[in-house]
Amino acid sequence: MLVGARMSRSIITIPPDMPVVDALNLMKREHIRRTPVIKEGKMVGIVSDKDLLYASPSPVTSLSVWEINYLLSKITVKDVMTSQVITVTEDTPIEEAARIMADNKIGGLPVMHGEHVVGIITETDLFKLFLELMGAREAGVRVTAYIHEKPGQIAKLSGAIANQGGNFVAFGQFAGDDPSSRLLTFKVDGVTEQQVRQIIEPIIRELVDIRTLK
Repeated sequence: MLVGARMSRSIITIPPDMPVVDALNLMKREHIRRTPVIKEGKMVGIVSDKDLLYASPSPVTSLSVWEINYLLSKITVKDVMTSQVITVTEDTPIEEAARIMADNKIGGLPVMHGEHVVGIITETDLFKLFLELMGAREAGVRVTAYIHEKPGQIAKLSGAIANQGGNFVAFGQFAGDDPSSRLLTFKVDGVTEQQVRQIIEPIIRELVDIRTLK
C-alpha cells in the first residue's frame, strides 16, 4: 500500500503571516493538530498546535490580558513554524512513511507532487490502518503464537486452516523472541476456537493466546 491510498486529501493550509492566535483557533475549529504553511502556492513550512501553544504566554505570567493580546498579535505563524519540512510523495510505501515518522518523532508528513502539497499522512491515518490490518472490528478467533523461523511454516499454517474451512480475517507477523522464531497474530472465521487449537497445535512452537471475539 502506498501513501496516496491513505493520505488526507482535503487539507487545510495557512499563510505564514497569520497571527498565531488565529491559527490556533482555526486548528481547534477544524480538529487538526498540524498544517502546512503555504506562500504563493508553495510550502514554506509546517506548524503544529504545540508550536502555537508554546508561543503563548504562561498562565502564571504577570502580564495583563491587554498586554498578552498585544504581544500575541505580533507573533505570526512564520515565527514558530518548522521551515525544514520532511515530506513524502504519493508513491511512498506506507511503511516507509511510518518509519520516517517514528525515526524523527513527528506526527505527520506533507505529501508532495512536485512542488505542490496534495495531502498529508498522519499518525491517526496509520493507526486506522493498523486497526484494519489486525481486523479489530471483525469477529473471529484471534490467535497469537510463535512459529519456527524456517521456510514454509506460514504456508503450512494457513493451508491447514483453509483446509478445515477457516478464512483469514487478519494476519500479522512480527520478530520473535530470538532469531529462530516469528510471532504471529491472526484472526480467522469459519472455524471454532477448539478447531483452531487442534489445527495449529502440530505446527506452531508455542501458543501465547487464543480467544473468540464477537
